[in-house]
Amino acid sequence: MYSLRKYIETMSDFSEESWKALNNCLSEMEFQKNEPLLKVGDTCSSIFFIESGFCKSFYNLDGKEVNTAFYFEDEFATNIKSLTSSSKSEYAIKACEKTKVIRIDKTKLLEAYTKSHQIETFGRKVLESVMTKQEEHSDSFKIFTPKQRFDNLISKYPDFLQRVSLTQTATYLGISRETLSRFRAIK
Repeated sequence: MYSLRKYIETMSDFSEESWKALNNCLSEMEFQKNEPLLKVGDTCSSIFFIESGFCKSFYNLDGKEVNTAFYFEDEFATNIKSLTSSSKSEYAIKACEKTKVIRIDKTKLLEAYTKSHQIETFGRKVLESVMTKQEEHSDSFKIFTPKQRFDNLISKYPDFLQRVSLTQTATYLGISRETLSRFRAIK
């Protein structure tokens, strides 16, 4: 829980009383490689803070996985649409390697909002950070060339290609594996 507390303290002031109230919303979990955090068709009821390892969100298109996001250490993973509207998730989130998370229970978090403005601010900032990451990825397809998307990814996550396979990276960037190999050769 130390890593989450440290992260929260970088975002805003957080009293000991707020931490105790938030602590009631938290549980530590461990997922093995390929184990789902969220399945397609389930309703998302959690926000996951990645302590170690990483996971991805994806959907299947004609039998192939299309990656929509990767979540690494000190990032939050969730399905905002499903979480906020209680709708069924259209994509899955699964661990890509052994992954330790702190699970934040939605129902308990909503209750904690009434006890602490600091927790409410934290929750808003978490959702803003997840939405910003999603929007940046979506916008990259509108504004940047495939090469620029690749360069931005490597700039933001220098060890991305050491942790994520070329095939998964290619689907995330919306390019072929061959094109990705050419970009890597230019680097």
